[in-house]
Amino acid sequence: MIVKKKIKTMRKADNRDKTLDYEVILLAAGQGKRMGASRNKILLHLIGKPVISYSLQTFLNDPACKHIILVTQEDEQQLLATMVKKETKRNQCPVTIVSGGCERQYSVYNGLKRLLNPENIVMVHDGARPFVTLAQLKSLHRKVVKTRAAILGVPVKDTIKRVVDGIVQETVPRETLWQIQTPQAFYGTDLLAVHEQAKQEEYLGTDDASLIEKYSNLAVSMVLGSYENIKLTTPEDMLTGEAIVKRKRS
Repeated sequence: MIVKKKIKTMRKADNRDKTLDYEVILLAAGQGKRMGASRNKILLHLIGKPVISYSLQTFLNDPACKHIILVTQEDEQQLLATMVKKETKRNQCPVTIVSGGCERQYSVYNGLKRLLNPENIVMVHDGARPFVTLAQLKSLHRKVVKTRAAILGVPVKDTIKRVVDGIVQETVPRETLWQIQTPQAFYGTDLLAVHEQAKQEEYLGTDDASLIEKYSNLAVSMVLGSYENIKLTTPEDMLTGEAIVKRKRS
């Protein structure tokens, strides 16, 4: 489903470095099982608007974002198309809505097949992470141009222990451990190639970076994110999200 059919209509020319332009796959095909919700968690309201609206607006407000691929559940496409139409009223960035798969990885692959140009940088972002910022996107852009593979993350704060059958085996040094976030950024051709190889071998990775690590020679670079760039997974996360929104508005 194409929400805006004139995909060739881009934003006005400017003096930016066009190598930073990108397309984004915005994942919104999840469910609300751990949230205890009867509907997709990205449609739950967070201080007056759907969770997905926050990250959608962030990408719409980024001049470097040239195409948003919104991956959704098939039975929610019309609802999201209506929402997107309101969000993009004064914005020329085209939004394409596609159906997701039964696994996150398959949803990303469906999105990759709808890129305007596989040669472009592509970012993959979880719609349930509403608090990514423009500053983080810009940092990620700069890094992926240099290294071809870059992800957001934050250093682990807590002590981490490896446990087997309820018994602590060791305390893992946390100095080298990072908690991974999204967006994750790559070049479309690289990400498409590793997804196709994973599909052929029926391999499911934990995230897109794990496929790059397994099936390519690229080194994945880390970019500092924010501890506020949380993924809304449980009811407790929604309370934290509300606090973040209120703080940002104050």
